[in-house]
Formats: sequence, C-alpha cells, structure tokens
Amino acid sequence: MNKRLIGLDLDGTLTQHRSPLSPEARALLDELGARYKIIMVGAGNAPRIYRQMEEYPIDIIANYGMQESRMIDGVFTIIRDDRVIPDKEFFMRECSRLREKYGYTSYAGDSLEFHESGMVTFPLLGTKAAIEDKLAFDPDRKKRHVLYPEVIEVFKDYSVFVGGSSSFDITPAQYNKYDAMVRYGRENGYGVDEMLYIGDDFGDGGGDSHIRLKGMDYVQIEDYRQAPSQLRFLLD
Repeated sequence: MNKRLIGLDLDGTLTQHRSPLSPEARALLDELGARYKIIMVGAGNAPRIYRQMEEYPIDIIANYGMQESRMIDGVFTIIRDDRVIPDKEFFMRECSRLREKYGYTSYAGDSLEFHESGMVTFPLLGTKAAIEDKLAFDPDRKKRHVLYPEVIEVFKDYSVFVGGSSSFDITPAQYNKYDAMVRYGRENGYGVDEMLYIGDDFGDGGGDSHIRLKGMDYVQIEDYRQAPSQLRFLLD
C-alpha cells in the first residue's frame, strides 16, 4: 500500500454513537498512528469530538470540513473555523413547504437549527424532541430517504446529509468529508492516492457518502466493535 494519510470517522466506526473510545479502539489509534498520519474527520464540532475521545491527541477535521483543530505544544487548538451566513428566509420557506407536503407539521421546539458555523439542521421532529422519540423515529432511515431526492433537489447548491437520528444536515457544497480530506492533504503534502478513509456511513445521504461518490479509497466498518480486527491488515 502507498497510503500515508488515514482519515477516520468516530461514531459508528470506532465507537457507539456519542460514546468514548474503548481501550481497544484507543490502542488501535496508537498502532495506526505509529505507521501513518491519522486524523479524525467528523460531522460534529471539534471540541465535542475531542471531549468524546477523552482528549486523545489528534488532528480533527470537524463540521464536514468547516472547522479544524490540532494539538499545539500539547494544547487542543482550533486553527480554522469557517463561518457562512445562510439565507434563513430561503431555508425557512423551503423547509416549511417540505413539512406541509410530507406531513411533518407537528414538532417540538424550532423547525430549523441554524448553527454558528452556518450549517443548517432540518430536524423533522423539531429541535426539542425527546431523545427516545428521535431514536425510535427512523432507525433504518427509510422515512428520510422518502424525502431525500426532493431535499437534495431543493438544496442542490449544498451538501445534504441524512444526519443524526431524525434530521438532515445541510452545508455549503464544498463542505463534505471528501473535499475536507483533499484540502487537508493539499495543505500538508498528501496526494489523494496516498489517502485512505475509514467510516461506516457510505450510502446515499450518509455522512461518508462523498468519499464513495468522488472516488477516494475507503474501508467500510460494519460494526464498530470489530474495527480493531477488521483493520488489522493495515498493520501487517
């Protein structure tokens, strides 16, 4: 293999959703890091990923590439934090129309979440929905895949992800995991053919889908508990 840079997803790949690293996953990162440059590439923000990893010292590309952090002299440091200003009127109008068309007019909290970064979350159950309702809503994503073709047509100038348990995440088009890794590689001396991405969510609308669609080499993890054994070939 000619790989020098490995990008890793966290939730569903190395850990259960929003859970800390197991000792086995931490040991895997240590071993991979001794042979390759490894980075985390996530949908959440960098401080959350860093806390979830219990302060594992690693470069983090966050918010689908809108944010980047590094360890500088042993200190977690955000070195880039891109911000955009979304067209709130456009988002409110189109998401309201989608709710009316598909019957999601009853929701808890707000209809949309506008993040500080400019990323927009369209939560079908609302921003204040109970966690148990969200987890039970669409575990196989079939409900959101009914809407997905129209959502990506409406937001054709954006990257659209089937996010979380009951939402869509929408970012400017250039912010996705493929372009995020290419940007990191360009700035740090790695070509695309030297990159490998490891994730679990490569289906249409998945957080890792742009990696597949745009042609970067990848490994799909079916069960995060099996990641250490599944990735053993990288260390042989």
